[in-house]
Amino acid sequence: MANHVNLVKLCVGVDSVEDLAAHIKHRGGRTTAHVTRMWPKQGDALLNGGSLYWVIKGVIQARQRIVSLEEYHGGDGVRRCAIMLDADLVRTTGAQRRPFQGWRYLKPEDAPNDLPKGRESETKLPADLAQTLADIGLL
Repeated sequence: MANHVNLVKLCVGVDSVEDLAAHIKHRGGRTTAHVTRMWPKQGDALLNGGSLYWVIKGVIQARQRIVSLEEYHGGDGVRRCAIMLDADLVRTTGAQRRPFQGWRYLKPEDAPNDLPKGRESETKLPADLAQTLADIGLL
């Protein structure tokens, strides 16, 4: 049994994994930050091998390893959490997710598998078939 937990978050304003990869590359460096208002209560478990799984267009499609959690104060002086992420973007098998606010914890056993290196995506199913499979819990 894994001793870590993951996060899942909607990737708002991004249309594809390629868009997210370009955004990460534009920021440069080996880590990127995602700033959130709430501090994860399970921070130790996140730092023990957890990743942030990105939902793009209703489907988990990629993840980034969580490197650290750092305190961040914006211009308004409010304390926030900067989730520091490894810049390497790992593509995953698709997993449907309904819209939600904020982030959610994701148990390792519920996380989608990584795609093999060099494989850009899965074979795309027709939208109606993908939705039907997701509705019955098979996708």
